[in-house]
Amino acid sequence: MAGLVTGESIVNPDTKLTDAGVNTIIDRVTDVDRTNRKLILSNGEELPYDKLVLGTGSEPIMLPVPGNDLNGVFMLRSLRHVEAIRQFLSERKPVKLVFVGAGFVSLEIAVLLKRVAPDYEITIIELLDYPLFNMLDHELADRVGKHLEGRGLKLKMNARLTEILGRDGNVSGVKLDSGEIIDADMVFMNVGAAPNVQLAKEIGLEMGQFGIKVNEFLETSDPNIMAAGDCADNRHFITGKPNPGALRGPAVIMGRLVAKRLAGHEIPFPGILNSCACSLIDLNVAATGLNQQQARDEGFEPVSAMVDSRSKHGMIPDVTPWTLKLIFDKKSEKLLGGQIVSTDISPVKEIDTISALILGGKTVEDLTVFMAAGNPDCSSEPSLEPIAIAAEQALQKLKN
Repeated sequence: MAGLVTGESIVNPDTKLTDAGVNTIIDRVTDVDRTNRKLILSNGEELPYDKLVLGTGSEPIMLPVPGNDLNGVFMLRSLRHVEAIRQFLSERKPVKLVFVGAGFVSLEIAVLLKRVAPDYEITIIELLDYPLFNMLDHELADRVGKHLEGRGLKLKMNARLTEILGRDGNVSGVKLDSGEIIDADMVFMNVGAAPNVQLAKEIGLEMGQFGIKVNEFLETSDPNIMAAGDCADNRHFITGKPNPGALRGPAVIMGRLVAKRLAGHEIPFPGILNSCACSLIDLNVAATGLNQQQARDEGFEPVSAMVDSRSKHGMIPDVTPWTLKLIFDKKSEKLLGGQIVSTDISPVKEIDTISALILGGKTVEDLTVFMAAGNPDCSSEPSLEPIAIAAEQALQKLKN
């Protein structure tokens, strides 16, 4: 969107498939004859199948408010959305930009645009209490909020969009539930995505709470049809409950698992942790598992510990700070989640270590003996390794 990379660089070319012997057809499937195992395309052509995989993805959600069809209202989910946004920015030269939603998609775009064009006046509207609500607890989210404000972005938390205002068919502003009106030349709507399950419903597949119902092997109610990615009803690893997570990481792994299943393997999908990371230029954020509020909502009694660490050994120049928060369940003492906020980008990948520890069912006592590789130039001294220190602090809380 900022012109730093081309659209072609993020899309797999058709030749990647055709060179591997995969036949590609660009058309719309209008029906599926499950009895005779045939696809019907829009041109009437029929394609037989032994196994069918649905990877129909998701579509961004447009809030049903007056004015959402005005010129200058955009959503972001795919390359075609990016191209439309870039064209509008180039042709209309908007100055006042309003972002609806303070998730990582909104924040990354807002910070990036502010970086490449400092004259943009950017306001972020969020219904909930603080930015990145589904990732972070309030104390770390407050740091993110201050960082954004320091970059010149205006935050409107606990605010509900009630109307998008227009003039001559173009966006002119937004109205909040408080009655406040904010001038706007362009509105970004980034409030989540809904699974694309229309075809699955039409052919009679069983639906789950957040998509096509699948078993642990990603098989639908029809044993000859599988579903993977955003269109499937995801299950959370910790709670075992359906979860609306629609992230790239799980979709990639589900695709690989489908291929293994078709090849005869029996590897179950473990469920999702909603592991994610975002870069806000000089502040990096990552989270996995449950935050404290989510843990409480699921009936856990969370015990947390937060540790300030550093990117290098204290004796090395250019040390930068980062913070880790871990959350444990008081009853089982198992690790439930982790959050990271860092000025340096490298510590963010420790969130994957946290994910692995959750998937391994590790407890607070297990983590007190966690040993990490150390090097003065790329990590803090072993005595300040934050995973073990956070576990030590949580252990004291659990035992007192």
